[in-house]
Amino acid sequence: MGEGDPTPLGYVRTPSAGPAGLAFEDGWPLLAGEVAGLPLSAADIVRLRPFDGLRVSWPEGRAGVLETILALASAGVPVYAEDVPAWVERADAGLARLLTSWTPGPRDESLRSVSDLRREEHSLRLRRHATPSGAAVPKVSVVMSSKRPHLLGSALAQIARQRHVEVEVLLGLHGVPASHEDVRRALDGFPLPVTVVEADVATPFGEVLDRVAARASGDEIAKWDDDDWYSPEHLSDLLLARAYSGADIVGTAAEFFYLEPLNVTVRRTDYTSEIWSDHVAGGTIFLARAKFQEIGGFEGVPRGVDAQFLKAAHAAGARIYRTQGLGYVLRRSLAAGHTWQLPLAHFLRVAANQWRGFRPSRILEAS
Repeated sequence: MGEGDPTPLGYVRTPSAGPAGLAFEDGWPLLAGEVAGLPLSAADIVRLRPFDGLRVSWPEGRAGVLETILALASAGVPVYAEDVPAWVERADAGLARLLTSWTPGPRDESLRSVSDLRREEHSLRLRRHATPSGAAVPKVSVVMSSKRPHLLGSALAQIARQRHVEVEVLLGLHGVPASHEDVRRALDGFPLPVTVVEADVATPFGEVLDRVAARASGDEIAKWDDDDWYSPEHLSDLLLARAYSGADIVGTAAEFFYLEPLNVTVRRTDYTSEIWSDHVAGGTIFLARAKFQEIGGFEGVPRGVDAQFLKAAHAAGARIYRTQGLGYVLRRSLAAGHTWQLPLAHFLRVAANQWRGFRPSRILEAS
């Protein structure tokens, strides 16, 4: 995208104003009552960020209508309509369905956070639809290290369901033999190319990751954690975020956590999304393989691998962008079981929402 084009950068998670209108006058869009030019500019989008959404009032003519709606959608503006003319259905049935699938929720503060979540899900679906994919399907090398063979089946199944990308898996078995029954069961029938690298338990975690990443043949490197949950469009969402941001590295905000010992899901919203940052969720680091090699790969440290990599990337001048985290859930067991050492109580303290059981965003498409 060119400089000044509308993008989701600066998306406001909790709007400060109610819905506004999208109308048309002589083929020109009226955004919240003000005439805008075509194509829309980033400045037009900034002015709309405080509003809960834009309700479409359909004009008699068609000039500029779909162009405007798709530009707003690609920028993450929550556009909606009570009904859709037949000509829109014929021109873009997917967009027609999306426009009527959401309306702003109640502004009661007790329900506000859930309304904000439904609004952001709608925003993401719109931007996915409005941003055309490239002709070539990108090849992504998913890099994962595991010392927990009982989790491999779930992890590989989630990788196998990724959409709109070609995927290969580079799997590091950390102190676990490839002959382990759970490993064999997970790999049996796995439909994608997979390379397995075995390392003994004394090898530092970062070194295992770097060894497997060295075997990658894809254009992109994506880090994957064996114990977390990912949406079927996790990789394509990261590609989308890189396309509109122009970043060297993209990753998601760490929003949803499943606290396994408590059987509780929490959502934290203190990590803003759709911003430039030096921090993203470590299990979602995504970048071109050439840039990964330029940065120097993963350091051979036993813990803090993600933080060290991002620190090195930042020092090397890499631009890091943090996108939405709706399609990612981090699993937290007892602190001793993670390289990221934080007690469960910490996640309860910082939670904006708390639900009993496993309650991800709808974007995760959990069965």
